[in-house]
Amino acid sequence: MGIFDRLSDVIKSYLSEDTDFTGNRKNFIDPDFLEGQAEVEEFLKTGRNERKTYTKPEGEAPGAKANEEKKTPLALKMDFAELELPLGASSEECKKAYKRLLKIHHPDRHTGNPENVRKATEKSARINTAFDRIEKWRRTGTV
Repeated sequence: MGIFDRLSDVIKSYLSEDTDFTGNRKNFIDPDFLEGQAEVEEFLKTGRNERKTYTKPEGEAPGAKANEEKKTPLALKMDFAELELPLGASSEECKKAYKRLLKIHHPDRHTGNPENVRKATEKSARINTAFDRIEKWRRTGTV
């Protein structure tokens, strides 16, 4: 087994775990990954000198839902991650997460240590900004 075979197995096993960057499990199909995986498999089957170019199949891509997620601004994705929520969580879920995180990271809870107060202030400011931006996006459709 060559190094590329082992690397391919590691990448497949890592991505098959269906986890996002916050560690939450979710169903995620990335059409670019599927296209790349098909290209790698084609490359491994035919060999380096006989490589064929891969073309997308006709019809709807298997990751059409993932394409919709790509249209979501990066800042908004990061805001959902800041609230420890999956992309597109409901308004009620956002409000619950916002309140829960503010209870944990409110500066008044860390009055004994000035460094912890500073960190808590920064974290609570990021939480407030994330929640405000998500709510603005829900109202206006812009970030």
